[in-house]
Amino acid sequence: MQQDDRSGGKVTRRAVVAGAAAGTIALTADPAFAQRLPAPARAKGPLVWLDMDQKALDEAYDQAVYAFNRDAIFERGREAGATALAKIGPPERVGYGPAEIEKVDIYRTRRANAPTLIFIHGGAWRGGRSSGAADMAEMFIKAGAHFVAVDFNNVDETGGDLVKLVDQCRRAVAWVYRNAARFGGSPGQIYLSGHSSGAHLAGCVLITEWAKEGLPLDIIKGALLGSGMYDLKAVRLSNRSSSVKFTDEMEDALSAQRHLDRIHTPLILTYGTLETPEFQRQSRDFAAALTAAGKPVRLLVGQGYNHFETQESLANPYGFMGRTALEMLKLAA
Repeated sequence: MQQDDRSGGKVTRRAVVAGAAAGTIALTADPAFAQRLPAPARAKGPLVWLDMDQKALDEAYDQAVYAFNRDAIFERGREAGATALAKIGPPERVGYGPAEIEKVDIYRTRRANAPTLIFIHGGAWRGGRSSGAADMAEMFIKAGAHFVAVDFNNVDETGGDLVKLVDQCRRAVAWVYRNAARFGGSPGQIYLSGHSSGAHLAGCVLITEWAKEGLPLDIIKGALLGSGMYDLKAVRLSNRSSSVKFTDEMEDALSAQRHLDRIHTPLILTYGTLETPEFQRQSRDFAAALTAAGKPVRLLVGQGYNHFETQESLANPYGFMGRTALEMLKLAA
């Protein structure tokens, strides 16, 4: 694992191997810099996960508790998206499946035979739409890549079933691979990105058994996953279980960290130092597990970024995630 830790933390090989052997790889030698909103002192209840009681765990999966400027970032994103659409025009919206929501937004670059970046949005599995990624599209198409944002159902619409969301994202990625030449893309240059719950879904895409679909194992040449969740055990214990109907089978099948043998894609994982402690741990643990399994992975830690600021940087060619995405696509800023 190559780690660019901009908070100054260190990950040792010994810690990685020991953690992998124990089955719970939590790299906590250096303190996280998670910064939550002020709260009154309270008595700590029974522990339910690591050193957290139920309230602390619930808050560790609630971004609003750790990102005071969330609404301001959302407002900036909406304005940036409208500005971008005014300059580059609306995307081509094409179906990858029969349902009305099962469509991808294709923003085309002028470059022939160009790479394609597929983006899976976040929103706690409950919100967000592909149209919310418009602010990112302008940077990528001007740099010489097609940008494809995936639309899919949320868990409120599926009755709490995450499996359907994963299936939709997998079918969307397969459609892009099979149809890349149709919009000027190269099927040999398909890349994937996702953020937050979108990074979780993207992680599930990476463990797809593509051979069963008659596709090569390496249809995705690289993936940039920001602030995601890669093992659902702790998530299931949190209040996110109020919207997702977790089962043992779902927890296991949709935990990418438990199926490393199916990953055939080099990964770049990112998170910010102002994120919740659980979102920091999830990325560290996944990176450590990948390293222990001999899989290519880089872990990038952004100093002074909260959860929503990391995604905002993906629309900036000189931003924390934007620069990294362009490097992955082998494009210049």
